[in-house]
Amino acid sequence: MPDQPRQTIGFAQAMPFWLTLGLVPLALVGATFGGWYTALVPAYAIVIYSSLDALTGLNERNADPETPESMLFWYQLLTLIWVPLQMVILFGTIWYASHTSHLSGLELGVLFFGIGLITGTVGINYSHELMHQKDKLERWLADILLASVLYSHFRSEHLRVHHIYVGTCRDPVTARYNEGFHRFFPRVLRQSPVSAWRAEAAMLARRGLPVWHKSNPFWRYAALQTAMLAFAFALGGWFGLGLFVYQAAIAIWQLEAVNYVEHYGLTRRHLGDGKYEHVKPHHSWNASHTASNWLLINLQRHSDHHFKPDRRFPLLQTYREDEAPQLPLGYPLMVFIAMNPLWWRRMMNPRVRAWRKFHYPDITDWKPYNKALNPPPR
Repeated sequence: MPDQPRQTIGFAQAMPFWLTLGLVPLALVGATFGGWYTALVPAYAIVIYSSLDALTGLNERNADPETPESMLFWYQLLTLIWVPLQMVILFGTIWYASHTSHLSGLELGVLFFGIGLITGTVGINYSHELMHQKDKLERWLADILLASVLYSHFRSEHLRVHHIYVGTCRDPVTARYNEGFHRFFPRVLRQSPVSAWRAEAAMLARRGLPVWHKSNPFWRYAALQTAMLAFAFALGGWFGLGLFVYQAAIAIWQLEAVNYVEHYGLTRRHLGDGKYEHVKPHHSWNASHTASNWLLINLQRHSDHHFKPDRRFPLLQTYREDEAPQLPLGYPLMVFIAMNPLWWRRMMNPRVRAWRKFHYPDITDWKPYNKALNPPPR
């Protein structure tokens, strides 16, 4: 990690992360006035934060990881208050759009694309922070956010599959070398729910319980998602339900696009007999871009998140280039580039090859890693 002075954690340092709340009034303005105003949320989330990245550069300072939680109040509060805010903006906009006639089909499409960016870029990201905490309330709030985008299984997949098997063939969301996003996305949609279910079933089996036991979180996931669908229907009928499903699809796309970027081409060494090396910082792409880390509450310091999964976001550390591979741009622009496979491969494949040469110069045959042919982890 860079040899920099440690940051002081406090109210002033938390404020840039609160700029994310600016998405809420922009969505309201778009719904009220229509027209080009419906594009304010995508412009704010993608254009403004990417422009700020260019202006603010990299932030390679690290907070003291031993900072007590009592000093993180303003950071934790942001993730807690987001849940009711998202419920109001999501369902309030569904109700409003279902009871007004001034928005055209195109305007509704752009508006709810923006809502999907809010529930995906912010909502799922905040749920990710909350699900990693020990507090039961925070985990419940994570479940509520995930249910609002019909992706509740992500909690099981992320905690019981991804963090354990990242960089191996058993992790669906580790993007393989040369695998374009448009192949990656449908594969993940097929494999992740199955792997999440199997992980929970295996957990129950170790406790001597059947899969239909009440402690299986999939029953909670189903109940919460059904409640969200029913509420959307109650507010706007089939039209409102369609808007809800549309924003959920955008949010899921946004999540998996970020997953694609986070580990593209990075694999753990197979030690033989289904054994793999431990997860290290160099098994995730790191990004120290200042503004996009404000938007994503330091998710781009992903190398440290995998190294210390329960570390709260203001304490996540960044790493030097010789410790973790570095993305050339922040996530908003990297996701945009990932939608063009040729552009993506031109930018990222040389970086993956350089990473392999630096960390694993002795490995000469990468085909088993590229094609997920190595034995699954035991």
